[in-house]
Amino acid sequence: MKTSRQKREQFRLSPVVAGCAVLMVASGVYAQTAPATPAPQTLETVTVTGIRKGIEDAISAKKGSDSIIEAISAEDIGKLPDASVAESVSRLPGVASQRNRSTGKASNVSVRGMSPDFNGALLNGREQASSGDSRGVEFDLYPSELLASVLIYKSPDGSLVGQGLASTIDLQTARPLNFSGRQAAVNYRKQRTGVASGAGEGTGTRKSVSYIDQFADRTIGVAVGLVKFDEKGADQQKFNSWGGWTLPFAPSGGANSPLLACDGPTPPAGCASGVGKVNVMGGFTADTESSTATREGRMATLQWKPNKDFESTFDYFYSKGQFGLKKTGLEGAIGDDDNSNYDPRGQITNYTIANGVVASGTLSNYKGVVRNHIEGGADNMKSWGWNNKLKLQDWTLAADLSQSRVVRDSSRYETTAGQPGNGNKNAAGLGSISWTGFNGSNFTDVKYSTSLSYADRAVAKLTDVDGWSGGETSPQAGYVALPHVQDKIDAMRLSGKTELNWGPIVSGEFGINHTKREKIRTTQEGRLFIKGTDPYGAVAVPGSDVAIAGTTGLQVASWDPRGSLGTIYDLAKKVDTDILNKDWSVNEKVTTAYFKGDLDSQLFGLNYRGNVGLQMVKTNQESTGFNVDRANCTGNTVATCPGATVAQGKSYTDFLPSLNMNFDLGGDQVMRFAAAKVLSRANMGDMRASLGYSVNNSGVQILTGDGGNPQLNPFRAKAVDLSYEKYFGSKGYFSAAGFYKKLDSYILRFPTAFDFKPYTSSKTPLPTTGPYAGSTQGLLTRPINGSGGNINGVELAVNVPLNFVSSWLDGFGVMLNHSHTSSSIALPKSGFSLEDGDRVPDSIPLPGLSKNVTNLRFYYEKAGFQIAVAQRHRSDFLGEVSNFQDDRQLAFIKAESIVDLQLSYEFQSGWLKGLSIMAQGNNMTNSEFQRYTTDRNAVTEKIKYGKTYLFGINYKL
Repeated sequence: MKTSRQKREQFRLSPVVAGCAVLMVASGVYAQTAPATPAPQTLETVTVTGIRKGIEDAISAKKGSDSIIEAISAEDIGKLPDASVAESVSRLPGVASQRNRSTGKASNVSVRGMSPDFNGALLNGREQASSGDSRGVEFDLYPSELLASVLIYKSPDGSLVGQGLASTIDLQTARPLNFSGRQAAVNYRKQRTGVASGAGEGTGTRKSVSYIDQFADRTIGVAVGLVKFDEKGADQQKFNSWGGWTLPFAPSGGANSPLLACDGPTPPAGCASGVGKVNVMGGFTADTESSTATREGRMATLQWKPNKDFESTFDYFYSKGQFGLKKTGLEGAIGDDDNSNYDPRGQITNYTIANGVVASGTLSNYKGVVRNHIEGGADNMKSWGWNNKLKLQDWTLAADLSQSRVVRDSSRYETTAGQPGNGNKNAAGLGSISWTGFNGSNFTDVKYSTSLSYADRAVAKLTDVDGWSGGETSPQAGYVALPHVQDKIDAMRLSGKTELNWGPIVSGEFGINHTKREKIRTTQEGRLFIKGTDPYGAVAVPGSDVAIAGTTGLQVASWDPRGSLGTIYDLAKKVDTDILNKDWSVNEKVTTAYFKGDLDSQLFGLNYRGNVGLQMVKTNQESTGFNVDRANCTGNTVATCPGATVAQGKSYTDFLPSLNMNFDLGGDQVMRFAAAKVLSRANMGDMRASLGYSVNNSGVQILTGDGGNPQLNPFRAKAVDLSYEKYFGSKGYFSAAGFYKKLDSYILRFPTAFDFKPYTSSKTPLPTTGPYAGSTQGLLTRPINGSGGNINGVELAVNVPLNFVSSWLDGFGVMLNHSHTSSSIALPKSGFSLEDGDRVPDSIPLPGLSKNVTNLRFYYEKAGFQIAVAQRHRSDFLGEVSNFQDDRQLAFIKAESIVDLQLSYEFQSGWLKGLSIMAQGNNMTNSEFQRYTTDRNAVTEKIKYGKTYLFGINYKL
């Protein structure tokens, strides 16, 4: 007896069947009218290559999916459209990338206005480990030359394990048995970076080899890819105004007016001089940075299909890289003199005041700090998976084993140079700094000059310039930090699929997936001090190199501090609450039982297909960290700041239903509807069990502390999607989509009532007065699950060849998409770590949200020629950066538009056939990275990366 599905399939034509039917009918008609012996017919095969191949493969994936997805596909083996995965996917509707502040390259990806941490990241359908504190995968670890396609699932289904709240990004490598024969390609690219940046240019090379073949009568397939690149980055001139910080200054009318603070409850007499209160900038940091980077990547796939009932596939992906960053610059306070022994209060003279600010002036007793910092890192990522499928009667059974592991070791080596300590004793030798052109908001455009040359090694000596670690008793002429991150995911998945006859459900997949994840972060840190016993000790900066301090044009002494430990410096290991809070581990065990039912039926007279699903997700999580009683932390050594290990955790279960329905409107038109409940787990750094506390003596005495929260629940949301798509075969499409997400919860940092009793001892100081005298009850600031809000948006996209319009435009094509996203969510800044937290409004928008994102790509491809011009634009957003202590922070980043250009030619015949040459230009408009705090027109940090030119050759066998 035939199932309902089999009956429907009798009347549903696939494209292949339809094509055969047309040929059969045509043959019958031709047989009645043609001569008895027709002439032989030759069928011409049209092979689509290059840009069109990548576009058409991506359109076919989008069109054939039961979920709402976006896709990119390689133009050829080893050739995604861009040099990085982040750049490629950021051209898709509703997707935007953020440039790395140090390199200027696209790194993190936001989908539908949400933080990169809300994306699930998969490789061949398997969850991947990450090298940072968060779960967000660093796409730089996956060279684009080793990938065949990328799918972004905007709506999940029941079998999609490892999904994210915003999207699920699945990186896919080649399946060799899907290719018709042997293919091989060799790529070589040479690049210039930082062109027209105003600083030194950088160079680099990228080399890759890809090979795909089939053996044993196409029962065995092999795919191999190798890639290596080396890069010496361009010099980048940077300026940071400390968040646009200004302080009040009250001139008293004299020629040498002292710098006076006028915002206290009892202003000094100078504030009442009648001249009025005006502002002066707080200070700045200006660096010139240069980077180096190397990466080696390997990919291998072995596919064995001895018959139609069994298939076994083994995947291996390996990536190893190193990154180095040299920072040379100058920093120092102007309005923010602390009048310490190291930094005596100066006087502002020769000043001019305009519109309430000190537009120009000269500050005496200026103690500039020359920075020579080296930051570096090395990562090692290995990912493998083994999948087996067996068809057994009416069932298709599958078993999948996998592991993803990332290890990252970083280092931060800081040194300071300037005039040796106690400025009050040798203030006569201190110099001055002058500035002109300040209007209160143009921090990055102010011109500076100094009376002393900080390139002079007799002036700028290696020393503890400003007493940043406490002064004479704890000298600090530099600092070393050595963080280590290790993340490993082991997973096993079992599933079975069979035909069903459950009304509209025509087949079903039942499965279970078990994941075990362990993430460990540790750090070793310490202060450097000049060898000897003099806390004001100083030695000359080695060598004779000089460099420019960022955008200021000021010259400073430059040197490479590597190897100086033991010769110039001694190391004092440093331990305090903040450092101990960086040592933690998080363990998760997640078991997902799921069902996915394929739909094929009719509703309101319209045929539809799709799926319905349900996941039951059980999570067990645990974290270990350190408990530190700050009152017993009397110093910054292991002996003077003891910490006790603490472990906590919890278990919870989620039920995640999903529905995808795709209605056939006829004429190659599809209306898609999707609804689901989704989640994203908390950042693993927020889940740490670390805790520090002490008695707060300001106001009412009470125990207060801060730390992580290993009992966090995930971010949870309900999502609804609606999309209309009109296809033109596989050559083009138009789509209009809308989405709505209701965030049921959001994770924020807040002070909450907390009983510290489990973490106290008989020696723990407790409040002695007030309502909390002798009490262990207090307030703990840590991440908690708070209320959410909603986010919604509209996405429009068109991707068509222009020969649809006119034959004169044959070879031309356009890809255009625009998304507008809005959110009712307003978050308190106190719940987050912000780079300029004290100068940011009390309420902040959703991190990662750009209200408007637009992408345009115009191309021409014909007779071997390929020309493409692309622009990606995103409006202002709250992005993520790393501070000098390796902590993740949020910062307001100004709108940017990036324009790229690509030219290439592939030889079509002769002995050069298969050879192509290319030239590519990135950031052709020299778009800058700009950061601000409250006023987007008052830029507080500006970085000019310059343009990047790539020249390359590719040979395909």
